[in-house]
Amino acid sequence: MTALDATTRDALAELLLAMADDEFVLGFWDSEWTGIAPILEEDVAMSSVSQDEIGHAKALFELLAGLTDDDADRIAFGRAPEGYRHAALMNHARTDWAFSIARRFLYENADAVRLESLAASSYQPLADLAVKMRREETYHLLHFALWLRRLAEGGEESRGRLAAQIERLWPDAQAVFAPLAGEACLVAARILPESLTPRSPPSASLTSA
Repeated sequence: MTALDATTRDALAELLLAMADDEFVLGFWDSEWTGIAPILEEDVAMSSVSQDEIGHAKALFELLAGLTDDDADRIAFGRAPEGYRHAALMNHARTDWAFSIARRFLYENADAVRLESLAASSYQPLADLAVKMRREETYHLLHFALWLRRLAEGGEESRGRLAAQIERLWPDAQAVFAPLAGEACLVAARILPESLTPRSPPSASLTSA
């Protein structure tokens, strides 16, 4: 692999940090559902999904540490709060179940777009990791799409809560694609095969079939 110049390396480091923080913070928030999810099976499912996200964050932090000659644990835990680069969608503390399903559905759709692009990255370690993450994230997206439909068809109160949370979170969901410093450099180097800035996750339809 051709050595990266300093500008490209810094831009890649920023991308890895933002992605790692997305996974890390979201996994932390949703792990709080363990033991209090609406049904027992969802206790297990949400715990498993959260563990996957923390695992993805760990892999991204380790890739970043290798790129910058740093320590993955220091990157993950050694920063001040303002040093985290996660999307605004992850700024909200857990509230009710409708909120968590809405946030997860929006994030998983956005993340699917991002990982699809990065699977073709010219930076092979990132491409390989994106392929691995996509396999697990596909199941996450299916799981939360089913829950979205379940809440949408669960009656007036359930549907109303879900719709309100999607409307609340939609602007922050689009921030997953907020342009990072150096994105143009990453696109030029094909590390990011295409700019994600103009794209947004699919809107969530609450229309019953």
